[in-house]
Order: sequence, then structure tokens, then C-alpha cells
Amino acid sequence: MTGVSTMNGARIRTPWHLWLVGVVAVLFNAIGVFDFVMSMTQGAAYMASAGMTPAQIEHYHQMPAWMTLDWAVGVFGAFLGSVLILLRNKLAWPVLAVSLAAFLLSVAYTYVLTDGGKIMGQQMAVTSAVIAGLLAFFIWYAWWMTRRGVLK
Repeated sequence: MTGVSTMNGARIRTPWHLWLVGVVAVLFNAIGVFDFVMSMTQGAAYMASAGMTPAQIEHYHQMPAWMTLDWAVGVFGAFLGSVLILLRNKLAWPVLAVSLAAFLLSVAYTYVLTDGGKIMGQQMAVTSAVIAGLLAFFIWYAWWMTRRGVLK
């Protein structure tokens, strides 16, 4: 294990699970970044290749600009927060919290403000629940590691 020095010179050990959680978080959230970048650069062709129906693609194309910004904040924030876990930086949990807030706003847009829930189907609802659950876990973990003094 590697450690982090404290002000009094004591070393706080970096637990093995930090590397496990951090790498899983980076890899998982890299998928979101990839999906966003491909959706923005390849558009409908990428979405169709990912299995989206024409109605689902149209739903994404009708999103207002603020939703695209929200989506970007969500995916890039989650990725950055994950990298910050690996860098043992205490900003990991607030960055991840902003990402979760952005994600929950996108869920509200899809399921409350539009008929996107009907268009996207039950699989997207399950996927959204998994994403929210994992983000909540990563936030809790980063917060816990900050409280223990591992993230500085």
C-alpha cells in the first residue's frame, strides 16, 4: 500500500479498495463520455448502431441545448470525479455529486417534462436506476475516503 502524509508526519495508508473502486468508476464513467462524444460527433448513425429506434433518436435530437449541456456536465463530471478518486483528491465527492444532480435532472426531463419515458422504454429506466445507484455509491465512497483522510 502507498500512503499519504499528514501534517504531523503520520502516514495514512491507501486501502487496496480505493484502486478497485477508482478503476471501476473510471471505466464505467468512460462509457458515458464515449457515448456522449459519439452521439455528438456521429449523431443518428451512432445512435442507430447502438440499437436506438428512430423515435428514440428523434427524442434526443429534440432535446433543448440546456439538456445537452446537462448531459455533458453529468458524464464529464462523473469521469473527472472518478479520476479524482484515483488521484486521492477530496474534490472527488463534490464533483461526483454535481454529476449525479445533472443526471437526475436529465431523468426528470425524460420522465417528467417529456414523454421520453414512454419512448425510451423500460430498459432505459433500469439503466437509469443502475447509473444513479452507482453514482450514489461512488459519491459515498469518495466522501468516506475523505473523512478517513485518504482523499486530501
